[in-house]
Amino acid sequence: MSDASVRLKAFDWLTEQVARYDEVLPWSVLQEGFDFEGDHVSLVSMPGIFKPRACELPLSIRTAVDGPYDDRAGSDGRFLYAYRGTDPVHRDNVGLREAMIRRVPLVYFFGLLPGRYLAAWPVFVVGDDPGKLTFTVQLDDASVLNFTASSVTESSSHAAGADERRRYVTRELQVRLHQRSFRERVLRAYRAQCALCRLRHRELLDAAHIMPDSEAGPPSVPNGLALCKLHHAAFDKMFVGVRPDGIIEVRRDILDERDGPMLLHGLKLLHNSKLHAPRKTEDRPNPEFLEFRYQRFVEARG
Repeated sequence: MSDASVRLKAFDWLTEQVARYDEVLPWSVLQEGFDFEGDHVSLVSMPGIFKPRACELPLSIRTAVDGPYDDRAGSDGRFLYAYRGTDPVHRDNVGLREAMIRRVPLVYFFGLLPGRYLAAWPVFVVGDDPGKLTFTVQLDDASVLNFTASSVTESSSHAAGADERRRYVTRELQVRLHQRSFRERVLRAYRAQCALCRLRHRELLDAAHIMPDSEAGPPSVPNGLALCKLHHAAFDKMFVGVRPDGIIEVRRDILDERDGPMLLHGLKLLHNSKLHAPRKTEDRPNPEFLEFRYQRFVEARG
């Protein structure tokens, strides 16, 4: 089997896993990987730069939440990825350098929490600085890939404007990482259940800001609530509010409205109940943020 065949299968397999698990994937799934022509192909291993036996060049790179390397987002729409160790000619560093020369795409796994990774692909190594022991990496659009029987590379027809295009999609990725990191941390604090109704299906849960981003609300767990999609919308539209003491209130006109069982069980019965807060004190909603948001609710209800 060729490196290109395995790489394309990995991209297709990741697309399927994202559809199944959402954008953030568990380590166990990535390590399990897939079977291809009688060979088992994992997507990750403990070293951050990973080349499965079936590939000629590295298939993925990984940043761990508590890892030893200083991998970070640059301010110019790029990521800096640390060498493995301090030897520029370590085989893993040589492999990434060769991927850069051949313009071979990889997968980047960004650790958001221990054991949970946002997968981004295709990424390209676009720079190498042995003096600083770092590679420069950028995300690109999958439409730029050129598939042949023996290789998968960046299409030469997309070379014009590649840097600006990559900067744009990489900046978009950085925003997604910010949003998904907030969601993962909030859902972990609330044990993956809605703070209003205790629904436990992750696919139906959001991380709601108490004090909005647009008003300088910090992306920290005490400024977040894990809410199912119904209650997130209700919270944002001021159908429900949460007092600083954690008591939930439902707007009076909603309480007076006559409708079916969804309104009754989904909203009305929440009135005067208690918010389900995280176990850890440091993760619980900031009372000042709740007060800020509650005053908005009071104004909205008239």
